[in-house]
Amino acid sequence: FVLSCTFPQRPACGDVSVSSLHSGGEAFFYCVTGYQLQGTNTLTCLNASTPYWSDTEPQCLAACGGIVRNATVGRIVSPFFPSNYSNNLTCHWLLEAPEGQRVHVHFEKVALAEDDDRLLIKNGNNIDSPLLYDSYEVEYLPNEGLVSTSRPLFIELTTDGAGTSTGIAIRYQAFAVGHCYEPFVKYGNFTSNDSTWAVGTVVEFTCDPGYTLEQGSVIIECMDHNNPQWNETEPACRAVCSGEITDSAGVVLSPNWPEAYDSGQDCIWGIHVEEDRRIMLDIKVLNIGKNDLLTFYDGDDLTAKVLGQYGGSRPHFKLYTSMADVTIQFQSDPATNIYGYGNGFVVHFFELPRNDTCPELPEITNGWKSTSHPELVHGTVVTYQCYPDFQLVGTELLMCQWDLTWSGDLPSCERGSTIQYNCNKGYTLSGNSLLSCYNHGSSGPKWSERLPKSVTYEPCRNPGTPSYSTQISEKPFYQAGETLHFSCLRGHELLGEPVLRCVPGHPSQWSSLPPVCRASSMEFINERRLDVVSADYSMEGANIALTVFIPVALIMVFIIGIYLYFSKVQGKPLCLPMSTSSPYDHIPGESTFDNSLYETETTFTGHKRV
Repeated sequence: FVLSCTFPQRPACGDVSVSSLHSGGEAFFYCVTGYQLQGTNTLTCLNASTPYWSDTEPQCLAACGGIVRNATVGRIVSPFFPSNYSNNLTCHWLLEAPEGQRVHVHFEKVALAEDDDRLLIKNGNNIDSPLLYDSYEVEYLPNEGLVSTSRPLFIELTTDGAGTSTGIAIRYQAFAVGHCYEPFVKYGNFTSNDSTWAVGTVVEFTCDPGYTLEQGSVIIECMDHNNPQWNETEPACRAVCSGEITDSAGVVLSPNWPEAYDSGQDCIWGIHVEEDRRIMLDIKVLNIGKNDLLTFYDGDDLTAKVLGQYGGSRPHFKLYTSMADVTIQFQSDPATNIYGYGNGFVVHFFELPRNDTCPELPEITNGWKSTSHPELVHGTVVTYQCYPDFQLVGTELLMCQWDLTWSGDLPSCERGSTIQYNCNKGYTLSGNSLLSCYNHGSSGPKWSERLPKSVTYEPCRNPGTPSYSTQISEKPFYQAGETLHFSCLRGHELLGEPVLRCVPGHPSQWSSLPPVCRASSMEFINERRLDVVSADYSMEGANIALTVFIPVALIMVFIIGIYLYFSKVQGKPLCLPMSTSSPYDHIPGESTFDNSLYETETTFTGHKRV
C-alpha cells in the first residue's frame, strides 16, 4: 500500500488535472478564459512516507484592467465575476489587434448597479478616443456587438461606493480586413463552410440542450466585398420559461440558467415520448428559494398524480414516470431574492422501456451480486458483496421500489490496507483497533475510522477470595480491562458471576461483586441420608441385643434354680469356685483315690497313710 496526496482543490473559474496522487505525481492548474492564475500552475506530490503537495493550490482571479497586445481571441470579465464586483473601482483595458486587423467585441453580460456605475468602450487606445458605447446612454446591448475601425480598442469600467452587481463579461476577437469576424453564440455552437470567414461564408447555429434560439437568424452569411459583414445578427441561446418537448432525451433548465431566474414566474414544460415508453428524470441541480416550488406530474397536465414537489436546495436525485408523459411546473415567489449564477435547476430526462420490472443492475468489479427473485419485480432485493481483501463502499442492499427504481446508487468494491493497534501493558485502547484505508474518488484515500488513543487507568484491587472458592491467576492488582476468574471447591456451587472484569475509570471498578460458594444440594441430601441410615443401624442393634439377652437370662435363671434345688435336697452347701483352680479341685479326696485308675504315691507331713 502506497500513501497518497489528497486530491487538490479545484479553483473557482478554473480546473485541475492530476497525473498521479502518489509521490512524484503532479497537479496542473488552469483558468477559464478571462481569468489569470494567481500562484504556481504545477504542484508536485512530495515525501512518500507522509505525502504533501509542494505548495498551496492557486486561485483564478479576474484582473481590474490590463493591456493585451496582438489580441486574437479572448475575454474580459470584471473582478469577482460572476459574483458581484466591489465598490470604487476604476478598471482600464486596452486591446490591440495584430497589424492590419480590427477588433470585434461581443457582450456576454453587462449588469451594472442603477447608480453611477458605468461602462465605456472607445475606438482608440486611450480615454479620450471616440466613443463607441456608453452604458449611460444605451438602454439595450447591441446583439451584433461592436467593431473597431483600427487596431486598438479601449474599455473602462467605473463603480461608485453605493450598490454593486454582477458586472461585465465581454468576448473579443481580431479579424483581418476583407473578412467577417468570427461569429459567437453563448450556450450554443455553429458550423460553417469556411473557417477564415471570408465573403460568402455561411454559418448555421444550434443551441446547447435546454436552450432555445432567440433574436437573430439560425443561418447567416458574410457579404459585401467592400465592407464585409454578416447579413444578420447572431442569434442568442436562452433558457426559456415553459415549452413542449418531444425528444427522447434532453434537458430542462430554470429560466435564464445559469443566471438567476426572475421573481413571480409560473413556467410549465411538457415532455412527451413514445406511447410504449416511460421517462426517467435526473435532477442534477436544485437550488431554488425556500418559497419557490418545482413540481413533477406523472402525466400530460396539472391534474395528474404528483411525483414530487420540492423547494429550497436538494442533492442529486432521480424520478421515474409510469407513462409516456410528464409535466414540470416551476413557480417563483414574487418576493424571491435569488441572485447570481448557479441558482435554479437542471433536469435531464431520458425515455425508458415501459415494463413491470426495475432495470437490470450491472456486476461490480472485485465483487458479485445475488438476487432474491429471478425477475426484478417490485420488492426484489439485490445484495452486493466483495471478494476477500476488498471493502464495500456504498449500499449493500438495493430494493426495487414501487416506481420501478432502485432504492440507492450502485456500490463499489475497493481494496484497502488495514492497520491494527494494540496498547502496551497498563494501557487501554480508546477507539477502534482496526483502521482501513480506502480510496474515495476525487477526495483521495481516507481512513475508515479516527486514530485510536492509548489511555491509562488506575488498577483494580484484588476483591478477596470468598469462602470455599479459589481464584485463577491470583494477584494483588489487575489492570483496566483484565479479568479475574473464580471457581468453587468440590461439593459447592457458585452463585454470581464467575468472571469479573476491571472496568476502566477513575478509579477503575470491578464489573460486579465477587461470587459466593454454597454447599451443593445433592451433597446435603447425601449427608442426611447417611445420618438416617446410622440411626437405623443403632436402633436395629439395640433390638437384636434385647432379643438375645432376655432368653439367655431366663435360661440362666432356670439353671441356677435347678442347681439350688438339688443342693438343698443333698444337704451340701453351695460352693462356687472363686478362682481359676484346676477343674478337679472341687472333687473330694477320698473319691479321688478310691478310683483304681490312679495308683500314685502322695507324701504328707506328720504321718503316712497308704
